[in-house]
Amino acid sequence: MIKVGVFGASGRVGRLLLDDLKLEENMSLATVYVRESLDFSIDPSILVTNNLHTFLHACDIVIDFSLPEACQGLLEEAIKAPRPLVIGTTGLDSHQMNLLKDASELMPILYATNMSLGVALLSKLVYLASQTLEDFDIEIVEQHHRHKKDAPSGTALTLAHSAAEARDLDLDKVRVSGRNGNIGARTKDEIAVMALRGGDIVGRHTVGFYNDGEFIELNHTATSRNTFSKGAIRAAKWLVDKPSGLYNISDCLELS
Repeated sequence: MIKVGVFGASGRVGRLLLDDLKLEENMSLATVYVRESLDFSIDPSILVTNNLHTFLHACDIVIDFSLPEACQGLLEEAIKAPRPLVIGTTGLDSHQMNLLKDASELMPILYATNMSLGVALLSKLVYLASQTLEDFDIEIVEQHHRHKKDAPSGTALTLAHSAAEARDLDLDKVRVSGRNGNIGARTKDEIAVMALRGGDIVGRHTVGFYNDGEFIELNHTATSRNTFSKGAIRAAKWLVDKPSGLYNISDCLELS
């Protein structure tokens, strides 16, 4: 039986993880990390703690859907007590990403900005389309609920990286995330990544390839956050006995 620790249990996906883990035959929820206290009831047999050392030593693997600052704290503690980590937290800055990479030398870490099978496949399709349609302009639009804090979404940036990589471009040099005023004509290599926020949209990503006389749009829509929680559980099953290293969701789904 794989003992799972959930980091970020009070969040939207975290709460779903608690429910979805009850349905697993070979996994069980062993511990939950909270900063202060849970605002909902939980089985008394599950360890609820605000001590990271205690949390890590009570589980075989951690699934993290938290905030960047909290994820950083988890990584810093995990370096002292390595455990397999499935990280779905988005909005990590360069320091946090470097910390994640350093930690992956000591333990297996699967990091994904989106845990769904559909988005993993979409990323592959975006790479192929970007490489094949080399003269087409690329524009990416993502839509999320009003409460999402980071923009553009981690998923949109992952898709943009796939598009840029296919054309041997440095995304940091060609990405545009806003247009206003008399900015001149669109440049050939730029990749636009635009964010919309409103209502309760779970997640919608559209990658468009536009040329004179025709265009193609690839779209993925998440209609339930269970897509992410179930994807993370599947990733945890796959990761738990892997050697140290940094993995992505495509590795788990054998799409690489």
